Amino acid sequence: MNDQALFAAALLDPDAPCPDGLTTWNGSDPARRFAVYRNNVIVSLIDALADTFPVTLELVGEAFFRAMAGIFVRRTPPRSTLLVDYGSGLPTFIERFEPAHPVPYLADVARLEMLRVRAFHAADADPLTLDQIAQALTDPERLPALRVTPHPSLGILSSRYAVVALWAAHQGLGALSDVDPYCPETALVVRAGLEVQVIALPPGGDTLITGFATGLTLGEAAAQATASHEDFDLTAHLTRLLRFGALSSLSLPTEIC
Repeated sequence: MNDQALFAAALLDPDAPCPDGLTTWNGSDPARRFAVYRNNVIVSLIDALADTFPVTLELVGEAFFRAMAGIFVRRTPPRSTLLVDYGSGLPTFIERFEPAHPVPYLADVARLEMLRVRAFHAADADPLTLDQIAQALTDPERLPALRVTPHPSLGILSSRYAVVALWAAHQGLGALSDVDPYCPETALVVRAGLEVQVIALPPGGDTLITGFATGLTLGEAAAQATASHEDFDLTAHLTRLLRFGALSSLSLPTEIC
């Protein structure tokens, strides 16, 4: 292990000694200075996670979250100087973190918050316009062959828990006491301008959007959604997706609408 690797490892291990060869400009104890620096690094990474997962923090309290995040930080240090995506592994860590098991929906709430961060930093794209939709509707027979491209910021989370309602309650959009956390929900996350929206999708919406994302035609994706949910309403789902700007383009095999 080279000197840089030893230094980095010591930063994340509170029991590791101060690396050899460190000096200070004013003659103070290098070990004490390094301990302060190590603490600052850990605290800054925990703070970054707290900023990314504010609702996750609120669900368990700051003391619990920071203790849990401290363990995660030491096991999973950042691999980039950019902390935008740091914490992507925290939801899976929470699932396996036994002290968090009394809050079984915690990991999925963290997944939802990570989707919001990714949506905010995703590439820009204009949503479908009314003109594009009107042009596609001029030839109804070709509608099943359309390929629909989701917006680059779009993310989907299908959960056994009421992740949308839980998240919304922590934004002041409802009373937490009214939420049944064990009611399954599918969340649609998409950015409109600079605002990241979180919307609950009716059953089948995740199947439809996954079909679009994997290159299925409108007809093929709708057929899959209908097969998995007998009461699937294609018109209602498309209306919802268009209203929230979740789709960015329509195309046919030989032309783009």
